[in-house]
Amino acid sequence: MTGTTEDDRIRWFEDLSAQDVAVVGGKNASLGEMIGNLAPRGIRVPAGFATTADAYREYLAADGLGTAVGERLDTLRDGAELADVGRAVRERILDTPLPAALDGAIRRAYRELCERLGRADVDVAVRSSATAEDLPEASFAGQQETFLGVTGEDAVVDAGRRCYASLFTDRAISYREHQHVDHPWVALSVGVQQMVRSDRAGAGVMFTLDTDSGFPRVVLVNAAFGLGESVVSGAVDPDEYEVFKPFLHKRSGTST
Repeated sequence: MTGTTEDDRIRWFEDLSAQDVAVVGGKNASLGEMIGNLAPRGIRVPAGFATTADAYREYLAADGLGTAVGERLDTLRDGAELADVGRAVRERILDTPLPAALDGAIRRAYRELCERLGRADVDVAVRSSATAEDLPEASFAGQQETFLGVTGEDAVVDAGRRCYASLFTDRAISYREHQHVDHPWVALSVGVQQMVRSDRAGAGVMFTLDTDSGFPRVVLVNAAFGLGESVVSGAVDPDEYEVFKPFLHKRSGTST
């Protein structure tokens, strides 16, 4: 992509909001929104940054990658096997290095993250965030890869490229075909976020309503010891907490 600048490739979470889904995908935009709302209240959210949709498009424009991917996907309409097409597309992406400018931007951002945290080679989660994850008529969430415990510049860059490749898992390709969504319409942002020591406590998922009934006045929390991935994947039977929102009010009186 001609004219793409550093600022077009990398965005820090604290500079993002829910309005930036087209720029960094739903997951990363939500992280930015969370930081914007919670940080002023003293609630810490692990730091990080995201590559942009423009950075992904810049990658596809390199070495004819996007053209090769598109031509291979077109063979599905001629009866090609999904597994063969998906494997070929992913292999082509994994064999194509990131453009030097994007590679360098990710490395510099990771180094800056380490400097912000005062540690070398910070452990990070490298996560996929598609620009079409939760649409009114379709949900693409959870179809792409997440890599945990990634350490060092080389590993972060490699994990980012693997996130790009995961936009073309067999499941993701099939779902877009079924939903009649053009593959080039969906872009991918890569989120790089500090990991915290959940092995010393716990992690999980919180919903701001009851997921079964839709009742909006409760907060539903599913949590377990260790990484939240074990809860999301269903690997453990988590503890469940329901908190009635009207009880989340405290008034300090004059008594001592």
